[in-house]
Amino acid sequence: MLLPILAACFVGPHPFAYRVVVVENASSPTSIAIAQDYMRKRGVTNLVKVTCQDSAVNAANETLPYTEYQKSIAAPLGLFLTKNPKVDFVVLTKGIPIRLTGANTGVNGTQPSLDSVIAAFDYAARKDAVPVVLNDSGFTGKCWANRFWNSQQRFSHAKFGGYLVTRLDGYTEEEALLLSTYAIESEKARPTGQFLLDVAAGFGVGDVEKVPLDPIHDGKLDLHMINEMAYREWNADMVAACRRLETKKISVLLDQTDAFIGKKGDLMGYSSWGSNDPKFNSDGYLKLRFDPGAIGETAVSTSARTFLPTTGGQSLIADLVHGRISGVKGYCDEPLLQAVASPAVLFDRYTDGWTLAESFYAASRFVGWEDIVIGDPLCAPYAKK
Repeated sequence: MLLPILAACFVGPHPFAYRVVVVENASSPTSIAIAQDYMRKRGVTNLVKVTCQDSAVNAANETLPYTEYQKSIAAPLGLFLTKNPKVDFVVLTKGIPIRLTGANTGVNGTQPSLDSVIAAFDYAARKDAVPVVLNDSGFTGKCWANRFWNSQQRFSHAKFGGYLVTRLDGYTEEEALLLSTYAIESEKARPTGQFLLDVAAGFGVGDVEKVPLDPIHDGKLDLHMINEMAYREWNADMVAACRRLETKKISVLLDQTDAFIGKKGDLMGYSSWGSNDPKFNSDGYLKLRFDPGAIGETAVSTSARTFLPTTGGQSLIADLVHGRISGVKGYCDEPLLQAVASPAVLFDRYTDGWTLAESFYAASRFVGWEDIVIGDPLCAPYAKK
């Protein structure tokens, strides 16, 4: 049985509320409800209303032609952002499509996530932005090197360019609404939940001292890292994450056996290979339960291919949202392992008190790609009170 729904709480405007803009699809009653709920809870006043197909209705509507995106979403949002240079965070809502077709980035060079295209909004105009061509295991695509990757400084659009884009989404409107409810609940007291890092032992463990692997060295792309990141290296990243958490005296379970660890509760952080784990157990995955403010990542190619009930295919992050996770990253199409968030960076920044959005984007190497980050961007349960 899931935890009882927490009562939504309004605690006045968040100090960063002026840095957030919410995007509402006027064609989607679900999007409207989520947008208005979030703005009320966080005291956000910046709103951009768009009109496009309602992705909350059916799976076909989750994919939007790029030409329609440019007209119905990019144009009004871009105009608002130009007039409001202090905005750093963009909140999308269930009902706004998740992927584009016919774009100029993404897998096959044409199909990125809508979210990640917005994250790279001004990259094409920047002289310091580095274009990337990924080519691995028969998959090719174009994107940008994330200028905020592994940053030691906190984010601002003025400094790094682009935007930190997150989405309030899940199988149902209720689950999407709970994301911000749990975020706010998590900020009342410092969390005590455990981080579960589930290594797939059969893949081996790389050099822990060399992770996280950087896509750029001395101003040049590291083609080996970009095109040939090995499974053992993401395992090593989880081991490095464990070491960083232990140094902070944060409870962490690092499992380095062949077993897939499921049916765990009271979790504040989670990383695993999901259905790519050779010992994956679907029932165990579906019974993972999370404390308010918990975040996670799975190395699964199409973990965010839909936010509507479905059957078959790889494990979905929507199932973790159903299990009450507050923030999680996934991919609407094949991202390649090098695009999956670094657990070492993700959990380190988050437990240092950074926001959910800052933590996920600091841990992600690319933008304009397949990434989708779920959760309230302002969620920061480890921030100093």
